[in-house]
Amino acid sequence: MPMSYRLKVIGFFLWLGLMPINLNAANAWEYIQENDRLTNRAYSFAKSPFPRRDLYDNLHLEVVCRDNALQVIVDADSLIASQGSKFDVEYQIDQKSPVKIQMTTFKDSKRRGYTSEFAAALVSDMLSGKAVFVRVHTLIREVLSGSIPMDGGAEPLTRVLADCGINSSGNTSIDAQYGLEDFEKDYAKLSVEQQRQVLDKIKRIIKEFN
Repeated sequence: MPMSYRLKVIGFFLWLGLMPINLNAANAWEYIQENDRLTNRAYSFAKSPFPRRDLYDNLHLEVVCRDNALQVIVDADSLIASQGSKFDVEYQIDQKSPVKIQMTTFKDSKRRGYTSEFAAALVSDMLSGKAVFVRVHTLIREVLSGSIPMDGGAEPLTRVLADCGINSSGNTSIDAQYGLEDFEKDYAKLSVEQQRQVLDKIKRIIKEFN
């Protein structure tokens, strides 16, 4: 057998021996920053590893901070529901009782869904445990499930929360509290009479400080 051929064979088997290590390294929690193609605004997200594929369905979670708003996304290879439809999700942290929430599929996808309402509480719960078990109830009455380990998840998740001005307990930090811009947007939505009442209350508050 020529020496060059032997070297190729040895190199191939060395590559096979190293491949599981590389796969395991890649299958971990990640913190990623990208730019939105439409708005060109930066956003960040933490992407979970996949569950064991010999035991569970092929799904994962993403925790996203976009425009200072937090979302948790479930991404599956299988059909969940039609676009823009609500569906039921249960998550369980370690041996605690399951928590039921609702998510909504994106308008351009039947396999990806999100929640903003329950995002902060869900992430806070995830940070408190060693694993999160997820059940996704689909339109065709099948349940997609997966156990996602939280090993190595604390740092990426905490970074995404910080990007949204939220601490690890799910509370908004001082930097992201209700500001003048938020007030102006909400004030503009009120009727003339409601705006007058708001201004009267603000006037009284300012007088108290003076």
